[in-house]
Amino acid sequence: MHEGQWLYVSGANGVGKTSLLRILCGLALPDSGQVLYNNIPIQAQKEGFHADLCYLGHLNALQDALSVEENLFFATALLGQPLDRAHAQAVLSRFGLKGRAQQLVRQLSQGQKRRVALSRLALSRARLWILDEPYVAMDEAGVDMLADLIATHLQGGGMAVITSHQRVPIGNVPAQVLELSAA
Repeated sequence: MHEGQWLYVSGANGVGKTSLLRILCGLALPDSGQVLYNNIPIQAQKEGFHADLCYLGHLNALQDALSVEENLFFATALLGQPLDRAHAQAVLSRFGLKGRAQQLVRQLSQGQKRRVALSRLALSRARLWILDEPYVAMDEAGVDMLADLIATHLQGGGMAVITSHQRVPIGNVPAQVLELSAA
């Protein structure tokens, strides 16, 4: 896969889509072979690879006891990326969360929590986005907004690997498709 491209991984529940993404991220090891990034095994370049990776899984990875804004500050601090309040507000507004910055995450709907989690993409400098079912709990407007964000990422030279039960067009960039099936 090259910059500006994306891979759509599809298949029925339980065929291994999430397992594949975990292997691609280096969170699990393959039974055989290795994952290469820039022609180098990811295990040999862990720090550089993870700096270039933004992984969002099934779970939102949010702290319920923190506010929406605190979750964004926490996520960017982990990446060593400074975040100012104005930028955080702009991203939240883009994700339909204007006015919710100080609200505790536990008070949000599932769709709003997903939007907070996905807003980290807009804050990420990573070239490779690996997204496991990113459209779960999203309404139509959220699906369109996320598709536009991914298209912008691809147009800027980024790459994406996405699993979804919804086939969502990403701008005018055709997907490479990997269909997994039970053995």
